[in-house]
Parts: sequence; C-alpha cells; structure tokens
Amino acid sequence: MSLQPGDALTSHNFGLQIDGVMVEYLAEVSGLTLEMDVIKYQQNNGSTGKSEVSLLPGTQKDGQCTVVRGMTQSSSFTQWINDSINGRMGTARKNASIIVMDFEDNPVKRYNLRNAWCSKIDTSTVKAGEASALTETVTIVFEELVIE
Repeated sequence: MSLQPGDALTSHNFGLQIDGVMVEYLAEVSGLTLEMDVIKYQQNNGSTGKSEVSLLPGTQKDGQCTVVRGMTQSSSFTQWINDSINGRMGTARKNASIIVMDFEDNPVKRYNLRNAWCSKIDTSTVKAGEASALTETVTIVFEELVIE
C-alpha cells in the first residue's frame, strides 16, 4: 500500500543510515530540530526618519537528536558509538541519515546529519526476571541538518 496524494506519513518505520549504509532500525527519534540564528538589523528610514527593524536569516545552528534502538549486536552502530565515546573523531564523524519509510519500506523523507557523532549512550534498566526488551538511548550531535 503506497502513499496517495494528501496522505500523511506515519511514524512506524524508520531507520538510521551511516555513510549510505542502513545500520539500524529505530524505536524512537526525538529532538530533531533545524534552527537558524536571527539577525536583527535596525536602521533609520531616509525619507521618514523613523527607525525600522528588519529580521534577517543568520547561520544555521548545529544540533542534536536522541534515538532509541533495541539493544542488538549491530557491530557497525556499536563501533560508531565506541569511536565517538573514546574520542576517535577521525573515524567517529560520519554523515548519517534518519530515514522515514512508507508501508512498503520505500524512503519518503530523509534527515541528513553532516559530521554526526554520538555524545551519550544510556541503556535501559536490566532487571533479573524481567521480560522486556533492552534498549539503548543514544544522543547524536551534528554540525548541519538537511531535510530532503
């Protein structure tokens, strides 16, 4: 079932690509924000002498997002986390994409993160006798976000 014109995207199927390779399907993504500086420019109008204010776009800000994944044995994602946390920035800085897919696993929206790396990892509580899935919450920082 593909999307028809006017259909809204659903949030049930999305994943993370690192350097063009899908490495993980995610349980949750939050904090994915695109923001720019705002420059306030004030000048006097030559004909009326009144003060006028213009708001101009500045530079795009860097950002961060949080992803939650099921704790798996995904070696490439785990290596990326380890390189980041251990300060090996030469291999940790990657171009990553969070991809939203339709019901047929076709990519329909991309959030491209330039020079992204992991700044924090938090694992879910491990409790004896518990029958719940283990998850990892990973904070990803990036220098630029481009939405396609």
